[in-house]
Amino acid sequence: MIKLIRLEWKKNHIGKYIVGTFILAAVLCLFIVSIAFLGIADDPDGTLDAVEGMNVISAPIELFTSMSFLIVTSVMLASFIVSAYKNKTMNLMFSYPIKRPKIVASQMIAVWLFNFIALVGTKLLIYTCVYVGSKRLHSSFIIDFHMGNLSFYLQLLVKSIVIVSMSFIALFVGMIMKSSKATIIVSFILIFLTQANIGDLSLANNRVFPAILTILSFGFAVLSLYNVETKDLL
Repeated sequence: MIKLIRLEWKKNHIGKYIVGTFILAAVLCLFIVSIAFLGIADDPDGTLDAVEGMNVISAPIELFTSMSFLIVTSVMLASFIVSAYKNKTMNLMFSYPIKRPKIVASQMIAVWLFNFIALVGTKLLIYTCVYVGSKRLHSSFIIDFHMGNLSFYLQLLVKSIVIVSMSFIALFVGMIMKSSKATIIVSFILIFLTQANIGDLSLANNRVFPAILTILSFGFAVLSLYNVETKDLL
């Protein structure tokens, strides 16, 4: 499986995704630091322009990193798998003496693993910059995390797992509809469902919903592999 994952990274030129991820992380970090310490998110009277519950710095960090990497993961899944079916390049992979579900699973794991590491790394970069900046600069947002606590890292890992895994839902829809665009569109829909708020109602801070969503995500991952041994999906 490890060899297959490395093959997928090499075949899909993972280097360009690494460069893109570094650029994305830098842009997100600069943006978060700007709204935190430069007053960009403040009203003219100097007060923070944010709804209740969004006045803590972890809210924009989690929001923008989750949005970004859910889209990136879905785009990569569309490129690695859905496009491979449409372009018939998957036929070459299926000619190998390896079971089809194992090949598709290796593609899914390759994308999931890359984006999980990238998301965790990006969050750590942003949280570190904000934490260091808060020692010398006034923050418009309440600094609601402490990087010395183990619970901080556990929550960071769990939230990253949930976000990256959600892309399997988008993948399943894309494979059913035989469309890379559908995969990406569904990722946007998932963002609106999980991160947006209607008044005071939001699922972003709900503790039960992420657990249910993760179970559903892996369920859709299994469905994406179902019957692939004997039937072409696209």
